[in-house]
Amino acid sequence: MADFRIGTCSWKYGSWKGLVYSADKGINFLEEYARRFRTVEIDQWFWSLHGPGKITLPRANVVREYLSSVPEDFLFTIKAPNALTLTHHRDASATPNTHFLDIQLFEDFLATIAPLRERCASIMLQFEYLNKQKMPDRALFFDKLEELLSRVPPDVPVGVETRNPNYLGREYFAILERSGAHHVFLEGYYMPSIVELYRKHGYSGQRTVLRLHGPDRKGMEEQSGGMWNARIEQRDEALRDIAWMVVDLIGKDVDVFANVNNHYEGSAPLTIERFLVLLREVAQEAGVPLPD
Repeated sequence: MADFRIGTCSWKYGSWKGLVYSADKGINFLEEYARRFRTVEIDQWFWSLHGPGKITLPRANVVREYLSSVPEDFLFTIKAPNALTLTHHRDASATPNTHFLDIQLFEDFLATIAPLRERCASIMLQFEYLNKQKMPDRALFFDKLEELLSRVPPDVPVGVETRNPNYLGREYFAILERSGAHHVFLEGYYMPSIVELYRKHGYSGQRTVLRLHGPDRKGMEEQSGGMWNARIEQRDEALRDIAWMVVDLIGKDVDVFANVNNHYEGSAPLTIERFLVLLREVAQEAGVPLPD
């Protein structure tokens, strides 16, 4: 049976005290988190490119700490360094990033997280919106992407998240299928609904990641005041549609990892709680058994 796991985007939020944690400080947040959830997204290693020649990769002691904090059946989804996915530096120079989709840097990153490799469900390449100045045409992007993916070892689960809606077509999904990579569905910002995208294109991969963000990150931060312990904007209708999508994917034997961001409704743990209720209802209606 397909695997289904749902967790959060990052985990260290003191305002989750009472929802997930026993205290708002002075605890091993990941250890307590892993008592309730079976997966989490690591996004801190994404912020790696600090200027030409300035790249940070995961520290060995942090990798060991994360591994020792979770049980053996816990799985991570990890955002790859943005040094791999930014076409240009974001400093005043805006010079081209020579490490864009560089296989050597990717291999170096894999080496730094080697202890976590067996616990890794997805290493996600997250691309920003690529305008004509950053990427002259999508054919060039597809060529560069496929070149990297073709050189990644087959046992490394690579996911791709593109924020160019017009890239999401037959050619893109064919590249993923040929390379054994999987698509990362992003719900939020200016991207089309992942349910609409799924209904239009289907999905033939063996696994996928659904990342639930909201349409207005800044607005949600202002409403929450940094306290992520309430569903500020309840999106039950959208969540039920996403539950249908998950049930359909499970029925097709696709492993699904769902990562929920606080910015989706205001509190990722409470969104997950509500989503699981809707998921069970939809699964029962469809007659599809859910994984344990």
